[in-house]
Amino acid sequence: MESVLSIILIFGGTGYIGRYMVKASVKMGHPTYVYSRPMTPQTHPSKIELLKEFQSMGVNIVQGELDEHEKLVSVIQQVDVVISALAYPQVLDQLKIIDAIKVAGTSKVFIDPALHFRSLIQTGSFLPSDFGVEEDRVTVLSPFQEFLDKKRIIRRAIEAAGISYTFVSASCFGAYFVNYLLHPHDYSNDSITVYGSGEAQAVLNYEEDIALYTIKVANDPTACNRIVIFLPPKNIISQLELIALWEKKTESIYILITNFKLFFLCYFSALPNPQNIPVAILHSIFVKGVLMNFEIGEDDIEVSKLYPDINYHTIDQLLHIFLTNPPSPCSAAFE
Repeated sequence: MESVLSIILIFGGTGYIGRYMVKASVKMGHPTYVYSRPMTPQTHPSKIELLKEFQSMGVNIVQGELDEHEKLVSVIQQVDVVISALAYPQVLDQLKIIDAIKVAGTSKVFIDPALHFRSLIQTGSFLPSDFGVEEDRVTVLSPFQEFLDKKRIIRRAIEAAGISYTFVSASCFGAYFVNYLLHPHDYSNDSITVYGSGEAQAVLNYEEDIALYTIKVANDPTACNRIVIFLPPKNIISQLELIALWEKKTESIYILITNFKLFFLCYFSALPNPQNIPVAILHSIFVKGVLMNFEIGEDDIEVSKLYPDINYHTIDQLLHIFLTNPPSPCSAAFE
């Protein structure tokens, strides 16, 4: 099915999920390009080192701004798949990528971890940066809703442009939320905050698996013009179940501090934008349970059923990674 390996271009490749995408693309043998902002004296050393690591892996680094339309067109004409892993502040900048794709006029793909655009014009793929909840099917608190509205603008623009697509809803970044919910790096911590009742079901997928599945889907005709949702059965879990599993693995007992819904909403209303976005996300996922509050449509695809041969990391296995080689905590960019 994939006898000819597609050439993949990734925007936001030095970001949190983007670096997983780059490494997965290279690991699967795809010639890989990363479009990155030009280096300046203010460029963080960690980004410089990451780009050097990419180059040592054979990645082609293209330095440029998203405003450089002709450069975007030129690069896109050289590739088959375009993946955007741009962070929230740059979501609407993807309109510039879409404009460049239309001008490039060749078959490309636009990929975004939550939006997956398959077949740029007719035969390629484009996945826009989304990698989260299924934004066309959930209702959430206003600041998070405004965030999702911007992602919807990108989806509608892709559809209007006649670009073939696959929208990918990857649910939660597993390592990110394990770090946030359990604070495994804080060895002196003896308490864990529970949001709401702790019984709402969420879906925590390891970032390496999200990247692997995304690269697979970007090159799979089965997913063309369809929504792919990440709901691996062994990764559906509530906060209380997650805490119990962590206590068993660490042979510890934690004090549970309940952040009740009323207190949660009062705290949320006191925060300015964009600081209130992460709180709205927590409420939507872990209090309201929006990841499991909708039915998968007849034409939708659940990724673990599409690729039953892939042994994804279960929650149990992810927590074991935190015991042996814990991923570093990080913060999402909202401004």
